[in-house]
Amino acid sequence: MLRGTNWISSTTDVSIDLGGTAINSMENKTEAGTGYFKTIIEGSKIRPAMGNIALTVKQSDAGSTLPTWGSVYWQYFEDLDKITTAATPLQLSKKLFIEKNTATGPVLTPVNEGGQIKVGDKVKVRIELRVDRDMEYVHMKDMRASSFEPANVLSQYKWQGGLGYYETTKDASTNFFFSYLRKGTYVFEYALFAQLPGNYSNGITSIQCMYAPEFSSHSEESE
Repeated sequence: MLRGTNWISSTTDVSIDLGGTAINSMENKTEAGTGYFKTIIEGSKIRPAMGNIALTVKQSDAGSTLPTWGSVYWQYFEDLDKITTAATPLQLSKKLFIEKNTATGPVLTPVNEGGQIKVGDKVKVRIELRVDRDMEYVHMKDMRASSFEPANVLSQYKWQGGLGYYETTKDASTNFFFSYLRKGTYVFEYALFAQLPGNYSNGITSIQCMYAPEFSSHSEESE
């Protein structure tokens, strides 16, 4: 923007064809300078043919190098117990372990499907994150069952394995904020205590790039 071509001086006309449904930037209110616009299609009007997308870009300046980019996403509501894991450039897996002290030190026992957690048990949450490219400004949110209480409630900046991040605990989740997330595999752990008996939904772990929301993922839900 400071030293290259003056992108702001050039205008772009973008035409999008979603399986016969036409969307044109000239017919939508665009943001000054960037040309950004957003169109929302109601769920009742969505058809399978809209998966076939054709894009046409016309620029006012024939020699312009102005880049054009966009995204298409489908947003809907689903019951937590029906959510399955998502396969994206960001991959998440979440596991629970019961930690017990023994004569040889702490021992972690995985909580498998159908396993029971008793009131007073110390539970370790282990989140494994795989990233296939470098990213900036990423937010990861780990939901927890209402029967759990976090062992640590203090928000703080942490450093582990060459990764710096800010961790903060909320009423129903633990949040991780990364200003810079390098390509690789990372493991995060924190402790909870079981406070109430019963059958609870443990929720999911979700992650999203804050300035490129199309890069997102979530783990599978467990009870």
